[in-house]
Amino acid sequence: MSLDDSGYSGLVLEKLSRSKIQVGDTIRITKDGEEFTGVLMPRSQVGSDAAHIIIKLDSGYNIGLRLNQESTIRRIKGGTRKRTTKVEDSMEKKNLPRVSILSTGGTIASKVDYRTGAVNPALSAQDLYDTVPELENYANVHAKVIMSVLSENIAPSDWGNIARKVASEIQAGTDGVVIAHGTDTLGFTSAALSFALQNIPVPVVLVGSQRSSDRPSSDAAMNLIGAVNLATKADAAEVMVLMHGESGDSFLHAHRGTKVRKLHTSRRDAFQSVNEYPLFRVDEDSVTELHPPLLRRNLERKIKLKAKFEEKVALLKTFPGIEGTLVENLIQTDYKGIVIEGTGLGHAPDSLQPSIKKAIDAGVVVAMTSQCIFGRTDMDVYRSGVELLDIGVVSCEDMLPETALVKLMWSLANSKDIENAKNLLLTPLAGEIDMRSEESDYKILGET
Repeated sequence: MSLDDSGYSGLVLEKLSRSKIQVGDTIRITKDGEEFTGVLMPRSQVGSDAAHIIIKLDSGYNIGLRLNQESTIRRIKGGTRKRTTKVEDSMEKKNLPRVSILSTGGTIASKVDYRTGAVNPALSAQDLYDTVPELENYANVHAKVIMSVLSENIAPSDWGNIARKVASEIQAGTDGVVIAHGTDTLGFTSAALSFALQNIPVPVVLVGSQRSSDRPSSDAAMNLIGAVNLATKADAAEVMVLMHGESGDSFLHAHRGTKVRKLHTSRRDAFQSVNEYPLFRVDEDSVTELHPPLLRRNLERKIKLKAKFEEKVALLKTFPGIEGTLVENLIQTDYKGIVIEGTGLGHAPDSLQPSIKKAIDAGVVVAMTSQCIFGRTDMDVYRSGVELLDIGVVSCEDMLPETALVKLMWSLANSKDIENAKNLLLTPLAGEIDMRSEESDYKILGET
């Protein structure tokens, strides 16, 4: 890694450049009469000022030091320089299926440089095999990096790009697609691909990692192996999310792409199916079907790509004291759709109704979901819900708010008019709407 990509700037970059030091070199820092020796680490460009430097000590721990003009840095030993691998590569092994791994960022398809401790993207099949050598037992991996961004920075236009890349891999004859993705917006992307990729012949599996590859508790390797296993063995052809099924390392669960949500910030089994059962259980060498998929694997099926999304759609959570100006600002800034995350069965304060009516009269599609994790909207039960229906709010049944947002973006971009978009929003396409809810769908995190 060059200093230009190291995250350093200002005083530290000046001192490192003057001594011709690179990331991975062993250095000695003298500061306020004390000496510190360790391997120079790359530094995050967020959350630290330009005077801080990070080194890895012999103990394995990283420390940060704030330098001043009097501090000195001396190079003790150079690090081993590695050649950069190609972005696309493959290693063929007879009698194994082909799997395409597309990386969008996140830690799941990253490798650790144990010389420096840095976590870097795995840019080739060779990188992936070096990081997770067990992959060679499951498939011939064809790996590509299609973007490298934090998942919170992924935009609707990126969903279209990912969908087109997946379609290209499927048309080239892959036996399954695995998408490495950050976990924070994994559910949004899985919903988007569920609508953009229609009539697919093979599994499309999104997979992430809750804990980075440099941590002993990392779930990255197990999740990636499981995703390749699922993509090659599952008799299914739909978009799924694969993550840990419990907090240990015993099994993974595959969830429908439109029915999954991240329910915990850090647990390895943070992802759960909502208003639905997991589709598959993945153990070390087996894939067990738990619930029928929408489509079975069929290589004769021809994919249909509809990868357009209208970005001017908002997700608005109601709360006590919410003001109608929030809705009216969306009207004034030319938003085409609003998904309301209402309370209970699909309610919003009466004070919000005039602004919602203004939006609908202005041609904005307004849809209602629930803040509750489980269950469905039923706006016919109470007066406030009935009044919202009367002014034209669309009730989204048991769709997750995130899925409803993505589907409204997709419906508006793929419809000829507003009424067509409303009808498309309420037409079940990828398992996002189930007209029958069962009490057994309700599952507390951690239950078995």
